[in-house]
Amino acid sequence: MTLTQIEYIVAVERNGSFVTAAEKCFVTQPTLSMQIQKLEEELGIKIFDRNHHPILPTDMGKRILEQAKKVLYERNIIDELILSQKDELIGNLNVAIIPTVAPSILPNTLKSLVKKYPKLDITISEMNTENIIKQLKEGELDFGILSTPLYEKSLKETVLYYEPYVIYASKNHKLLNKKNITPEDLDVNEIWSLGDEHCMRFQVINLCGKQKFVGAQNPFTYHSGSILSLINMVDVNGGYTILPELALSIFPEAIMKQVRTFNDPIPVREISLVTNKYFTKNKLSIAFMDSLLSNIPEPMKAKNKKRRILNTN
Repeated sequence: MTLTQIEYIVAVERNGSFVTAAEKCFVTQPTLSMQIQKLEEELGIKIFDRNHHPILPTDMGKRILEQAKKVLYERNIIDELILSQKDELIGNLNVAIIPTVAPSILPNTLKSLVKKYPKLDITISEMNTENIIKQLKEGELDFGILSTPLYEKSLKETVLYYEPYVIYASKNHKLLNKKNITPEDLDVNEIWSLGDEHCMRFQVINLCGKQKFVGAQNPFTYHSGSILSLINMVDVNGGYTILPELALSIFPEAIMKQVRTFNDPIPVREISLVTNKYFTKNKLSIAFMDSLLSNIPEPMKAKNKKRRILNTN
């Protein structure tokens, strides 16, 4: 049994295909299949049910794969130990971030990372929560930045900060007559919200309590994937939207006249760095977290927990 064979069987499980696994491992499909067959012959069992599409492990194969992942995890710890002894930070990170967080924190985070760690190779993708969770479980991502808690036992969450929600209302809207807003002030039929694939939509619904959430007060349904689109809709069609506070940093200061905050307890969303249980790139993740948190206002950081957290579910 070799580490290469172990890597191959884990790749097949993650991708459900010998062809795709071979591509991910940068080998030909016959080479990968031959090595897995040799391993099966050595062990005297079938690891995969090749008659099923996508490819699935056998019952014994599942147990072997769980141990195989532990072996790779321990191998990666050795790599991490070696990296920790080096003065400069090198390596690669594959990161995903939800679209409602990315615009407000990503530009400055990347700027400071590139300046401080020029040899660090980072790939960052915007994804919705469902896809981030899926790719974390499959080992396609090193970590994700998203709203938590997720209640996923196979994932680990490190809370970074708590971001308050604010109201952005159209000019002359009655909400602007108040200095601070309570959930009872909200009319759910005037809200412009993100589409169902965004966890923030369900946080907004949660904030509105027992009211029946219908959507905007217009004769059409609009599912947005962009905070900018929500603001434009409010400006042109009236009503209001609920935004994460940091999103305001990328818009002109003039729009602050149309922003209102909530009374205590202030509703917030919890933003965390999430990894799978076999994650080992601790030094790289700490560097990323430090750069990210350097751009977060101090009151929002995780040590300040006296907030009303809106559940993502």
